[in-house]
Amino acid sequence: MKIALITGASSGLGREFVLRIDKEQRVDEIWVIARRADRLEQLRDQTTTPIRPLPMDLTDPASLEGLSRLLYEEKPLIDILVCAAGFGRIGRSRDIPSGDNLAMIDLNCRAAVAVTSMAFPFLEKGSRIIEICSTAGFQPMPSLGVYAASKAFLLSYTKNLHHELLLSGIHVTAVCPYWVKDTEFIPTAQTADVKSYHHFLLANRSKSVVWLAMMDSRLNLWVSTPGPVCLIHRFFAKFIPHFIMVPLMDLLRFIL
Repeated sequence: MKIALITGASSGLGREFVLRIDKEQRVDEIWVIARRADRLEQLRDQTTTPIRPLPMDLTDPASLEGLSRLLYEEKPLIDILVCAAGFGRIGRSRDIPSGDNLAMIDLNCRAAVAVTSMAFPFLEKGSRIIEICSTAGFQPMPSLGVYAASKAFLLSYTKNLHHELLLSGIHVTAVCPYWVKDTEFIPTAQTADVKSYHHFLLANRSKSVVWLAMMDSRLNLWVSTPGPVCLIHRFFAKFIPHFIMVPLMDLLRFIL
């Protein structure tokens, strides 16, 4: 059985990846993971590809053990793995509760690595791994400190994985979008500090981000910057020292 395995599938980019993969008719079944079981069940009515809802909290070791056990019982071929589970908090690091900071690390880093690692035995030539990183991973980001650091970790991990699997024919792509306006990320992140970012100028939409990400994955690009702002940010972050970029972004956040 050929499947797509998508984490964070109940909303936002994860949900949009489900709908895009369903349109491509590449797989026999789509396994969808998120905490909200009702949201996962709703996907059954929106796709023609069979959906297998897997309500799980990927920060819970028991959920990870359950997913690993299911994979070894079913032994599917994973055609596409999308690690889209993640969240952020906007605000100065000292003002964000310690539990939220640690939860970001657990979900954005540990859970992504755990799910990717347990998928390895079920990948083959032509399989694709898509890790949802962020343009925030290109540099330290004021008022997104722990989130940006977690995405920098995931970006580095994904680049190395791309290199390691290059000759195997398995595609690995880190997707680094700018703000995405039609997801839950912004209102959820803003709960910590509504004053840190104001306008979200030129924010992307999930459909365009996912369409470009899927195209870049087919091309086996190791980093996908699905939009003009993240592309420009990636370019300048390569050449301008962080001690200049960080205070510059601290000023720009009142505009952007």
